Amino acid sequence: MTSPTPAVRKIIHIDMDAFYASVEQRDDPRLRGLPVAVGGAAARGVVAAASYEARRFGVHSAMPSVTARRKCPALIFIRPRFEVYRAISGQIRAILLDYTDLVEPLSLDEAYLDVTADKRGIGSATRIAGEIRARIKAETGLTASAGVSYNKFLAKLASDHRKPDGLFVITPDQGAGFVETLDIAKFHGIGPATARRMHQFGIRSGLDLRGAELGFLQRHFGKAGSHYHNIARGIDERRVTADRPRKSISAENTFADDLHALPAAAAELAPLADKVWAYCGKTGTRGRTVTLKVKFSDFRQQTRSRTQALPIAGRDELLVQGTRLLEPLFPVRRGIRLLGLGISSIAEAAGEDAAPQLGLSL
Repeated sequence: MTSPTPAVRKIIHIDMDAFYASVEQRDDPRLRGLPVAVGGAAARGVVAAASYEARRFGVHSAMPSVTARRKCPALIFIRPRFEVYRAISGQIRAILLDYTDLVEPLSLDEAYLDVTADKRGIGSATRIAGEIRARIKAETGLTASAGVSYNKFLAKLASDHRKPDGLFVITPDQGAGFVETLDIAKFHGIGPATARRMHQFGIRSGLDLRGAELGFLQRHFGKAGSHYHNIARGIDERRVTADRPRKSISAENTFADDLHALPAAAAELAPLADKVWAYCGKTGTRGRTVTLKVKFSDFRQQTRSRTQALPIAGRDELLVQGTRLLEPLFPVRRGIRLLGLGISSIAEAAGEDAAPQLGLSL
């Protein structure tokens, strides 16, 4: 007796187009058609998002503001309004939940949906994606791109394929062929460092990756080797998981001038503790691990963590633990340009002493 053929899943990836920058252009008509960057314009600022007009000059997210300004002298910097972005994200998520409860937010501006059994009985994932895009446009005035496929990896690739304001479908018989033509640097989950390492082994395309033996990939890329072996063949068995629990909460700050003394650095931890605990207090989130992130003037980065038996009880305890992690770093050889403070081990902390983690809205 042969086993039944598993049902083909219907996965959609929704990705808002230049979300933060598009919101600012929507709310201020004077910005429309102009190169806009959401982020800090100061010397040590970073671009959080760039409009498509800015991207034509090579400006992109995570780029230092100084570099962005050099590439595009006419670039307009706008301070981020995260409360506005979160509210719009909530509107979008409400639309997605009209079609399925299996919505997995990845950030404020993107999510996966499993519509194999959709609430409205539409049956066609392509039609559902089209409806969602039309409703987002009508209800928020913003555009979204959508990718439709039979797994998460390909749906993500598909949504990137016709950005902005696009819809692209990769069917089961097209998956492996679509992957083999791509540069591995365009694979979701393969970052620049991994791509460079693959290049050293002569792996530059999906076809090259498919030609690499499983054992070879596991030896050189560890546990990720099996995943790379599968996606090169258009295979991805990961499920869409609704309301993924958040693994950590953190805040960080880049300073206009490097910090060299412990008292000055310790003082900068206080506003970070305020931000982290404000979120914890609002959501009931608790965690047992405190992590300190330090980036020095030469961009070398160091993290230090401490885990305790019981969840962090309050903002003051978080600050004390962060300061204890900071103290052994002094005296420093190079100035500190960035400090970050966070809480993790959240899932383990949930219970009578910690309220359940709330899902973030898309």
